[in-house]
Amino acid sequence: MAKAERSNVVEDELGKLSFEEILGRLSVVVGELEDGEIPLEQALRTFEQGIALSRMGGKRLDEAERRIEVLLRDENGVQTRPLAQETSDDE
Repeated sequence: MAKAERSNVVEDELGKLSFEEILGRLSVVVGELEDGEIPLEQALRTFEQGIALSRMGGKRLDEAERRIEVLLRDENGVQTRPLAQETSDDE
C-alpha cells in the first residue's frame, strides 16, 4: 500500500472517532513515547499516529468553534467576547 493510500485510510479511521476518543488515543501515544521503551522505527510510527491524532483533534475543535459562531450569530454579525480571565491568588 502506498504512503498516500495509507494516509487516507488512517484519516478515514480517525474521522470516525469522537473528540474524546482522539484525546484518549493521543494520551496513550504520548505515554508510549515518553516511556522510551519502544524501538526507533516503532517510535516513529507512533509519533506519526500522534501527529495524525493531533491534527484530527485540531480539526474537530475548529469545527466546534465554527458551529458556536453560527449559533451566536445575529443580525449584527457574530457576537464574541473574550473568556473571563482567571486570576491567581498571587496577583
